[in-house]
Amino acid sequence: MTETTLDRTDPAHPARGSATASAVDAGLDLASPSRTYEVRTFGCQMNVHDSERISGLLEDAGYVAAEEGATPDLVVFNTCAVRENADNKLYGHLGMLRGTKREHAGMQIAVGGCLAQKDQNTVLEKAPWVDVVFGTHNIGSLPTLLERSRHNQDAEIEILESLETFPSTLPTKRDAVYSGWASISVGCNNTCTFCIVPSLRGKERDRRPGDILAEVQALVADGAVEVTLLGQNVNTYGVEFGDRGAFAKLLRACGDIDGLERVRFTSPHPASFTDDVIEAMAETPNVMPQLHMPLQSGSDTVLKAMRRSYRSKKFLGILDKVRERMPHASVTTDIIVGFPGETEKDFEDTLRVVEASRFSSAFTFQYSPRPGTPAATMEDQIPKAVVQERFERLVELQNRITAEENQRQIGTTQELLVTADAGTKGSETGRLSGRAADNRLVHFSVPAGAESPRPGDFVSVTITDAGSHHLLADPASAQEYHLRRSRAGDAWDRAQAESCGVGTTQVGGAQPGPVSLGMPTLRSDG
Repeated sequence: MTETTLDRTDPAHPARGSATASAVDAGLDLASPSRTYEVRTFGCQMNVHDSERISGLLEDAGYVAAEEGATPDLVVFNTCAVRENADNKLYGHLGMLRGTKREHAGMQIAVGGCLAQKDQNTVLEKAPWVDVVFGTHNIGSLPTLLERSRHNQDAEIEILESLETFPSTLPTKRDAVYSGWASISVGCNNTCTFCIVPSLRGKERDRRPGDILAEVQALVADGAVEVTLLGQNVNTYGVEFGDRGAFAKLLRACGDIDGLERVRFTSPHPASFTDDVIEAMAETPNVMPQLHMPLQSGSDTVLKAMRRSYRSKKFLGILDKVRERMPHASVTTDIIVGFPGETEKDFEDTLRVVEASRFSSAFTFQYSPRPGTPAATMEDQIPKAVVQERFERLVELQNRITAEENQRQIGTTQELLVTADAGTKGSETGRLSGRAADNRLVHFSVPAGAESPRPGDFVSVTITDAGSHHLLADPASAQEYHLRRSRAGDAWDRAQAESCGVGTTQVGGAQPGPVSLGMPTLRSDG
């Protein structure tokens, strides 16, 4: 463990400025229930899930979520370190908060997550007005570190080299009562040359199946009808206790949980993806026909340089097996463009595999060297202009495929889980939003005379049109629209009543109050 206190010279630091020092002199109790917080999340689903724990810990310690537009007493950044722009984004946000902190008495700033684990002292060297830096292995220490920093009027850094407490044993706050995450493992045993995550989150640690299922059952009891199983590499789950078939067994066990209507998982690794998982997906009714399968590159040469222990033929073979058993499954992916040494032929191989894979969507990235990874020191780093040109060609291809695959959905009937987010144009169009079983986003209208759903309810509609990245459903009459009210919708009503004293059967209203497990109200910036 590394634990450090630094005497900072920046005027925004309480030891040199008036903010916290004045608050202490005035006798202000900085740990009182009136202290407000905001969590800003950069990065992957792991970060989002960790932010659930951060929110839960803070509320357990007496903090309350800041109202929208208000300046919080505490801002926590939960960071990602996978791409270079994550660094720039964090330090840009910290810079913008410097003046705010000077003007807001008692304000604290904390930085956690992968970038904090990687940079450690660098965070305070670049932004000495930060109060607390904590790593991926000691989320549970945050309230204590904040209090210690306030008391000592100094920065607190605590970075552990191994996991202190499995995150799922920590308190959690969520507001999407209809869905939640359940972490099945942390860490990763792979050694991909572009990835810094294993060095920041450590070797894979697996939870016992009984603990996972108990958490899923608790989420369902709390109103959730959809749960996503989460891990850095979910399909190696069981390696720690010697059961290679553990993940498929876990999926089947989730099928026996009464009231759990949708099960998803992310992310698997193609090298470890086995037929028993495909069979479990196909034979377990509540496991959704959706798969996120990271390709990274379609070139076997580049895959070898990346230390991705599969080749394009195996990858395409997995997709063939998935679609043979689940013809309507949607597949999404991750792709890196411009890995060191990537030739034009290598890139064309990627385009070929993308064309053959028919991904419903893809997360595409321009390679950026991460200090501490083998790829960062490889020869033949690709010029930025070449990477940009290839990236644009890949995006153009995938956008075409996404549009074509969306067009194929027109005329199909989809059951949607209604979400609380009506989309950016919802107020203009009057449409609500939901997710189909294959996780496609659908904006839909409620026909005249039909009952409006609540978030967490289900509606069945026929797809009438398709956009570039979403589907549309505009039923012509109430007969073409079916609403199925659910326990999750009831839970949404209860949460609304708890937060504002008024129940609702309409989408919208005040944000729900805290519940015991699941997904928090988070600001996502990456």
